[in-house]
Amino acid sequence: MKSGLSLVLLALIIASAAAFGVYTPVQTRAPVNAARNGASSMTMRARVCDLLGKKPNRQARVVTFSHKRIKKVQEVNLQWKRFYSDELGRKVRLRLSTKGIKTVNKYGSIDAAAKKFEVDLSKF
Repeated sequence: MKSGLSLVLLALIIASAAAFGVYTPVQTRAPVNAARNGASSMTMRARVCDLLGKKPNRQARVVTFSHKRIKKVQEVNLQWKRFYSDELGRKVRLRLSTKGIKTVNKYGSIDAAAKKFEVDLSKF
């Protein structure tokens, strides 16, 4: 009787394992398509100057007429700008602050400014 009961129990365990797929891997997330296009492939960049590294001031406050203090963010004035790089032999498109544009003009070329601030232009 005991051996018959253990045999039935063993058969039941094997049948349940085959039915529910114990040894099959469980797919936890949907497969990612490498070729995405349109708005779904866009990623947000931080609002940081590519040359100087200027970031938004998040500690600014506005004082109202009633003397309430309200926190605000002072964003950096970023502009998309193209410069011709003599070292790379092509145009480079950077997101620079207006002070960064003035700095490039001061040094004479984007290559000299990038060398001064240790920026790798080949990434842009």
